[in-house]
Amino acid sequence: MATDPVETSAVQESSHECANNEHETVQTGETETLSKRQRKRLLKSQQWEEQRELRKQKRKERKQQRKLERHAQAEEGVEWTGKKRLRRSAEPSSLRLVIDCSFDNLMVLKDVKKLHKQIQRCYAENRRTLHPVQFYLSSHGGQLKQVMDEINKGWLNWKDVHFKPDAFHEIMKKEDLVYLTSDSPNVLQELDEAKAYVIGGLVDHNHHKGITFNRAQELGIAHAQLPLGSFVKMNSRKVLAVNHVFEIMLAFLEKRDWQEAFFTVLPQRKGAVPVGQENKLGEGDDEEDSDEDLDTEQPISEKSTESKDQSESKQEEHKPALNQSDSSERNTA
Repeated sequence: MATDPVETSAVQESSHECANNEHETVQTGETETLSKRQRKRLLKSQQWEEQRELRKQKRKERKQQRKLERHAQAEEGVEWTGKKRLRRSAEPSSLRLVIDCSFDNLMVLKDVKKLHKQIQRCYAENRRTLHPVQFYLSSHGGQLKQVMDEINKGWLNWKDVHFKPDAFHEIMKKEDLVYLTSDSPNVLQELDEAKAYVIGGLVDHNHHKGITFNRAQELGIAHAQLPLGSFVKMNSRKVLAVNHVFEIMLAFLEKRDWQEAFFTVLPQRKGAVPVGQENKLGEGDDEEDSDEDLDTEQPISEKSTESKDQSESKQEEHKPALNQSDSSERNTA
């Protein structure tokens, strides 16, 4: 029996229409299975991708704008204080700052990790300061080295840091050494850049009072405390964290003024005020371990560590920020 070509064509068109209708139904069904939140996320993701080039262009414009501002400042004789310019114009100091890491066996792992973070802070501050010191880590080994290997192998690439497995008094002349300890009766007034100042690398929650002072006496080396009591009144104890002592020394090298150095570094939470203004003391934390979360604290004088534009750029590209918060428990300096 012959088939009518017109009838055959009609049947084929009808079949195609049915297939298309089924495909649309499947697509509609898939769409209907998405929740309102999922559809919203999908739309947001699409918009994010569509605006990628726009964000890139905006970053370029901001960078160009900053460059023009720097050129304008240079023409007007205004010194730009960006970190890169500071680093290039830095004048290294011959002063040596040593962190004595020989107390490793007196700390639990948690406190060793806190010490590691404090050392990271010291390194970062020394890299950006105007007068970087000769930075030493003596008796470097044990738990501390293991933590550094596991958490941050980048320490192997640190610049301008001397990692020494030997004790500080074995690698330096005793007459050059000054141990910084709050138990010393001697008050440091000036810094001798020919000396090596030692900071006890110990986070002990005040469990080992006087240990660094006793160590200095046993070794027969000079010792001194920072002149904190002469310039600052605080609600909390005057025992400072490793990084606080380190940063105060750096600040003094730049400012040559102890009071300004202290108030540049000390956290606001310590309730510090200049001597003679005790009536302005706030309600600081007076507990023994009063230096917690040093990196979340704002110093008395604001110090900018990262520009707003850099932060925004990192957020846009979904780069996770490094959380540097830690508990800066006791240093005996």
